[in-house]
Amino acid sequence: MMIRPFVAFLFATVVLLSASESPEEHRYQVEILARGMPRPMELEVADDGRVFFNDFYGHLKIFHPQTGEVVEAGKIEVFNEQENGFLGFALDREFESTQWIYLFYSPRDYVGQRLSRFRMDGDHLVQGSEVVVLAFPEQRRRCCHHAGTVAFAPDGCVLISTGDNTDPGADTAGYAPIDERPDHGPIDAQKSSANTHDLRGKILRIRPLPDGSYEIPEGNLFPRDGTQGRPEIYVMGCRNPWRMSVDEETGIVYWGDVGPDARSTTARGTRGYDEINQARSAGNYGWPYFVGNNFPYANYDYATGAIGDLYDPLRPVNDSPNNTGARILPPARAAMIFWPYAESPEFPMLGSGGRTACAGPVFHYQDSFVQTDGFPEHFDDCLLFWDWQRPFMKWARFDEDHYLRSIEAFGSAFSFGNEGQRPVVEGDSEPFLIQRPVDADFGPDGCLYLLDYGKTWGLNPDSQLIRISYRRGNLPPIARAEATPSVGLEPLEVLLSASGSKDPEGASLTYQWILHPGGQVLGEAETVTAEIENPGNYVVGLRVKDEPGLEATATVPLVVGNRRASVRFLSPRDGDFFSPGQRIPYQIQVEDPEDGSSEDDDEIMDGRTSLALSVRANEEREEVVPPGLAMMRSSDCFNCHAVRQRIVGPSLLEIADRYRGMPEAVAGSVERVRRGSVGVWGEVPMLPHAQHSRQQVEQMVRWIFALEAESATDGLIRGLTGSVSVPDRDDLRNAILKASYTDLGRSSAGPLVGTSSIRLRNRRIQAEHCDAHTDLTRERNALGSIRDGATATFRKLNLEGVQRIGVQVSSGGAGGRLEVRQEAVSGPLVASFDVRPTGGWQEMIQHSAAIEPIDEWVDIVLVFRNPGQSALMNVDWIRFEAETERDSNP
Repeated sequence: MMIRPFVAFLFATVVLLSASESPEEHRYQVEILARGMPRPMELEVADDGRVFFNDFYGHLKIFHPQTGEVVEAGKIEVFNEQENGFLGFALDREFESTQWIYLFYSPRDYVGQRLSRFRMDGDHLVQGSEVVVLAFPEQRRRCCHHAGTVAFAPDGCVLISTGDNTDPGADTAGYAPIDERPDHGPIDAQKSSANTHDLRGKILRIRPLPDGSYEIPEGNLFPRDGTQGRPEIYVMGCRNPWRMSVDEETGIVYWGDVGPDARSTTARGTRGYDEINQARSAGNYGWPYFVGNNFPYANYDYATGAIGDLYDPLRPVNDSPNNTGARILPPARAAMIFWPYAESPEFPMLGSGGRTACAGPVFHYQDSFVQTDGFPEHFDDCLLFWDWQRPFMKWARFDEDHYLRSIEAFGSAFSFGNEGQRPVVEGDSEPFLIQRPVDADFGPDGCLYLLDYGKTWGLNPDSQLIRISYRRGNLPPIARAEATPSVGLEPLEVLLSASGSKDPEGASLTYQWILHPGGQVLGEAETVTAEIENPGNYVVGLRVKDEPGLEATATVPLVVGNRRASVRFLSPRDGDFFSPGQRIPYQIQVEDPEDGSSEDDDEIMDGRTSLALSVRANEEREEVVPPGLAMMRSSDCFNCHAVRQRIVGPSLLEIADRYRGMPEAVAGSVERVRRGSVGVWGEVPMLPHAQHSRQQVEQMVRWIFALEAESATDGLIRGLTGSVSVPDRDDLRNAILKASYTDLGRSSAGPLVGTSSIRLRNRRIQAEHCDAHTDLTRERNALGSIRDGATATFRKLNLEGVQRIGVQVSSGGAGGRLEVRQEAVSGPLVASFDVRPTGGWQEMIQHSAAIEPIDEWVDIVLVFRNPGQSALMNVDWIRFEAETERDSNP
């Protein structure tokens, strides 16, 4: 087949783009507005700057830019199985006057999807205001694909993307799901995407009316009378158009369609592709007969295995017994951008790997963005698109007729999807990590607001709402201060380094180091050596200034006359197993240079030693991290302050107690933080923090003022020995034990805290948390797409005391043998399980086998065998059992 002309032109255009055309990367600023949202879905920025966003479980939330607070507007009851849930929403085009919001969700009392209009009252979703605008049935016998973006067009129409509601697994082998056997409708997308009288696998377009009904606008795919197809249909032939957008100026519709999984082209048809599509008018985009550049599938008989002719994109024919619409369909349109798992010959700049295509907003530049730090004019009229799974973010640039001209990188100031990296804050030298972009919108200020889903398909404590702006003019320098050592006996010789400081424009910097209290200037070079003679608690302040005169400061605390204790766990050991619902006994040893050893003086040290337990879940619904706390973590606040303990300055609880019930104190505290102060809490001054905006500092101050002694507790257990109870929850992944010892201090030097942490693993490990794998994929909450010879490796497991190994598996395919081996694919066989087909991919069964003792740390490798076969099985979890725990922890 011929590739459309824009593809050949695209490569020349990409080569011709010069670096001088691109924005300056150092001018991007990233602000983390909120963290820890459970499975965020969509967002929209209102004209007043509020950011609305929803989560999969039914919550609608609002971020307030003035205060940095996140409030819950309301919750709707949703059905949450088979990828159903609160899928999307949109604010009315006249939201400021109507206060209407349209929610698209999976009701519990209706087997299908529903678009309903609600009314907002300020920050509250009025529960009794629901008006059902549109609803259509779906099958809930099997998973998946519900899409769910809602977006308004410039003409007042609302568009809704819907999925094909079809099981992508079963006997499809990743090719077209066109199973026409009796009672196999959930595996036949001809019933939905290719059905002109069905609203699934479509993009719908309607014009809502004030009374809650709707009318059919001109320009949809089928006539208004419904004789040729449902008149609501604007686009048909979609698989899972999860993320869609409408250009607010042109009305052109863009969507990412998540494609099928076949990795190679065979007689059954083409390999899978993800797509970015552009609809300038109504049309059929081909699924399940075509994908990508109209690459076809064959008419495959699931009953006999007979492979028929390839489908014709000029005249698609739907002969399925599950079809209730027209037999002859409109000609299929090819995708605008498309890519397979492997590197794409047409679009090599998109790389290779996983696939979940998403179309974001089109950016339209305004001159006012210079004042609001909006994105630069360089991206005017460009479409932002991304891959959630691979992941990447790119810009699609169009010519004056809106045809694709080039694809550009989002920017080197950002990196995507490296689980080994961490999200970095302003001033760090590494790119800011965006793990899995899920939705994005440009606000009235021209800044990009983006939801980052987090690491996995599930609940992620590292999900975040961020704002990306583009700063113009001279930028202030970034101050970074380090002291080596920062604690020790007097006299303390300290090496002070500002090597981490920099100027975004590359200008030269001047430095000044000042010791507090006293204000002694220690030096004016990037690196200074100083000797502190007298014991005590000090703060060294660093002030850096660029050539135009902008300043930034940083602080580093010193404790002279005391040394930190060494704390270690005698038991358990880092990496040991734990069992939910059972207690973990522990034993801690402390060695303090001044206080002595816990072996000799355990009575005094016992009361000054504490242990805290925290747990991490596979799918833990954590609260949103307050933006004020996130901002403090990115600054140097915790160098001098702790929640409960005085370091250099007062504890944060002391500050909260002083100003409790005094909202008028916020403004004064904000100014003291930004300008600096002395004498408020003692003789050590607080240095200026002018690098933060008033809004950012206000977020910090409000978070501090809201602290309560009860809610700020660490849940500590006192004592060198004891036991701690773990919650009885199957979803727990890790238990983290943190031991702390607060010493007695020495002379005028205050006490220091020595700490040690270990991480324990649940005996039942979710299979998708393997450390390495080959010839399989991590699918939702399991390992899937497993072929003969596939492997999954779990590294550094302590098998001391383990007497049995159990697994939970399913097979809707060939089944096979699961071998558990030690250290390598050819290593000693520890256990094996014969897995027969279970009747479906959702039908899980458990196997368990006794093993010979392995009282050491080893790597465990799962090896899958069934020669010549693919789609062997899914693996949910593997469990390393102690015999005494089998009955209480099945």
